[in-house]
Amino acid sequence: MNRESSLRQAMTEIGPWDVVVIGGGATGLGTAVDAASRGYRTLLLEQADFAKATSSRSTKLSHGGVRYLQQGNIALVLEALKERGRMLRNAPHLVRRQSFVIPAYAMWEVPFYGIGLKTYDALAGKASFGRSRMMGAETVRRMLPTVVPDKLAGGVEYFDGQFDDARYSVALAQTLESMGGVAINYARMIRLLKHNGIISGVVVRDEETGNEFEIQARVVVNATGVFTDAVRALDEPQAPPMLTVSQGSHFVLPKSFLPGTHALMVPKTADGRVLFAIPWHGAVVVGTTDEGVPGPSLEPRAMEIETSFLTHHIELYFGRRPQDSEVLSVWSGLRPLVRKQGTKGTAALSREHTVLVSPSHLVSVTGGKWTTYRRMAEDAMDIAAKAAGLPERASTTQELRLHGWNEEAAQSSSAEHDFSVYGSEQSSIDELAATSPQLSLLLHPRLPYRLAEVAWAARHEMARSVEDVLARRTRALFLDARASMEAAPAVAACLAAELGRDEAWQQLQVEAFRKTAAGYVYSS
Repeated sequence: MNRESSLRQAMTEIGPWDVVVIGGGATGLGTAVDAASRGYRTLLLEQADFAKATSSRSTKLSHGGVRYLQQGNIALVLEALKERGRMLRNAPHLVRRQSFVIPAYAMWEVPFYGIGLKTYDALAGKASFGRSRMMGAETVRRMLPTVVPDKLAGGVEYFDGQFDDARYSVALAQTLESMGGVAINYARMIRLLKHNGIISGVVVRDEETGNEFEIQARVVVNATGVFTDAVRALDEPQAPPMLTVSQGSHFVLPKSFLPGTHALMVPKTADGRVLFAIPWHGAVVVGTTDEGVPGPSLEPRAMEIETSFLTHHIELYFGRRPQDSEVLSVWSGLRPLVRKQGTKGTAALSREHTVLVSPSHLVSVTGGKWTTYRRMAEDAMDIAAKAAGLPERASTTQELRLHGWNEEAAQSSSAEHDFSVYGSEQSSIDELAATSPQLSLLLHPRLPYRLAEVAWAARHEMARSVEDVLARRTRALFLDARASMEAAPAVAACLAAELGRDEAWQQLQVEAFRKTAAGYVYSS
């Protein structure tokens, strides 16, 4: 992907695009891929970087949703289990099977959760990731050696999916390009164009230069997640809001808190939430919370009520509170929850998605969750194509292999294989690293990334800033905020060489990144 050529194509395209998608997160990228898969001329515009907001801040689960099974939402669980299987088949380099263990501290909990998870297995059918089983206390202690042993009665093992959300988003953008579509980051839609009351295009501002230009479109899809209502207000200023915004926060801890390959799952904390501790890229992600917030933000911050919840439950299940220095990173993501009358509390709101067409034919798709992004995209494009009078064509994304798909990952039989996020491109990155002693260097002793990955991100993945590289092309900021801050100057220098920037740009980039990253450093 090359931003300059993509921007030039968007600005000089003769005639209207069939589909213009606003939003470069999971839903927007999925919708654009679906549109391109049907042969529609497709352009995607993202105000910041791909997956900048919610879509890089998930709990990293590709799952049916045990929580929704408890709520009795069988339809949502069935749909998500099907999509979970498709994610694994279509992007095996980014999705893996993961073993989860529920420790039981009362004897009745073992059969209670065991029977529930047998239902989960049955719903998955042929798309099962592995059969659940009930276990004794000794087996649970072997699988979760750091879990509090007092009164441990046994447990249940089940299987679900785990993935790298930001890297999956990059793969979607690359897949879109491979099908003839165009995706541009740092291209903000600032106004909707209308002809005879019907939306006919958008006005876009290039955030790097400040230049504004018009783009014509047969249909515009609003897939902006927690910003959905803000875009709808540009179309209908008096339209009532669709969404309630909820925040989920996470800690990242050293591997010593949960050694081995199994994840910990608590199906119901004292206040009714679900909690996970999951191995991820050599660390452990603990989350999530569920707190209502007033509105959307590109950089949400964990609240004290959330960090207190996380530290309390880490101590409850692992027997010790983490020191400030042991919290390698703390980060938050926002959820777009569709409003329902009579529902109290964001934890009770459904993750089912909604597609709405306004009188001016703006198509808004929102709600849902990462695992069901592809189904959301298919539904949105079915409706958008009809609204725009586009030729009727079926989606082809159910079995569409994403960029980077490779045979080795697809054939892996291990339930806990490590991610190889570049898939088929890994050898090319290794070759790039071999061309220069500098490019073969690690960004930081505590980070598993090389400078070659910075150069690759600039050349092929539309990385434009130090944050793009350290937060989303690599996951350095999410894995170790302090180490990523120390790595920022080396990343800025490498990026400057690739993008033709000067030393002043490097200094501004390092300062901006360190300011952002400071919010990921935990202080009790």
